[in-house]
Amino acid sequence: MSHKKRIQPTESELEILQILWGKGPSSVRFVNERLNEKREVGYTTTLKLMQIMVDKGLARRNTDSRTHIYSAAVDEKDTQQQLLSKFMDKTFRGSAANLVMQALGNHKATPDELDEIKALIKKLESGQE
Repeated sequence: MSHKKRIQPTESELEILQILWGKGPSSVRFVNERLNEKREVGYTTTLKLMQIMVDKGLARRNTDSRTHIYSAAVDEKDTQQQLLSKFMDKTFRGSAANLVMQALGNHKATPDELDEIKALIKKLESGQE
């Protein structure tokens, strides 16, 4: 049994984490501007969400300067793994095959993506993880 803490960000927290993972440590203003590129979000809403994320252990806050800088406190790959496992268990009864077939059936994979998938399958078949 894994002793890793379960990562359970809300949808809004995940949006913020995506920004922090992609851009690195950032101010609330910067994160709010990125969020507003997709939909209107108030600055105070973003600030409150980021404060909650610190309390939950999803983000860290550096208060060394007047402008507080936030960074992700959880690893992107670990978060993806945990969220995918939970989704797969709840939606596909734990079947990776059903998940992949549904995903590939609903999304036109590029030739590069298909090559990556084939390479992963070969790697898994040969026992190299």
